[in-house]
Amino acid sequence: MLYGDRLPTLKPDLVLSCGDLPFDYLEYLVSRMDVPLLYVPGNHDESLEPRDMSWMPLRAELPIPGPQGCDNIDGRVVEVHGLRIAGLGGSVRYKEGPNQYSQGQMGRRALKLELRLRLKRVRAGRKLDILVTHAPPFGLAEAKDGAHVGFVALLRLVQNFQPLLHVHGHIHPYGQVMPERMLKSTRVINVVPSRLIDL
Repeated sequence: MLYGDRLPTLKPDLVLSCGDLPFDYLEYLVSRMDVPLLYVPGNHDESLEPRDMSWMPLRAELPIPGPQGCDNIDGRVVEVHGLRIAGLGGSVRYKEGPNQYSQGQMGRRALKLELRLRLKRVRAGRKLDILVTHAPPFGLAEAKDGAHVGFVALLRLVQNFQPLLHVHGHIHPYGQVMPERMLKSTRVINVVPSRLIDL
């Protein structure tokens, strides 16, 4: 994790979080760096589904779940600094808990995102510049267990839209920096624990 005096020297234009980072840490980053911070939830993050408070007749405005000052892009397409960025959080389901999906569930989530992308006007020949996910695309993680194999739907998204960059987390190399991989013309980068990336 990045703290202290090193942060101002980095001077990023944008911070992307691929999940499983404490929300107070993301709030710290966005306040110290004063740049947009986009994130997707990981399998160790709490659920970001808004609670059903419809039974409260005079409810006050409820806070948006998640880290304040940051933008949750799970299942969304946004434009920041002229870049079209989409996100899908969560991992392959391996136990009960939030932000975990079967291959079929993630396939349906990815199809909804793909529809949003197809409805966007093509800009400079590209519908997607950056894909941010928690889990990797299937087959690119050299996983040792079923929880870390990644999603087939993410592989399909990258192959169909060929973004410049796909960043993911979830795979912890424990002190090693994982090499970048290429999937067609897309750079695929495991950003655990952190990476500074030039586009």
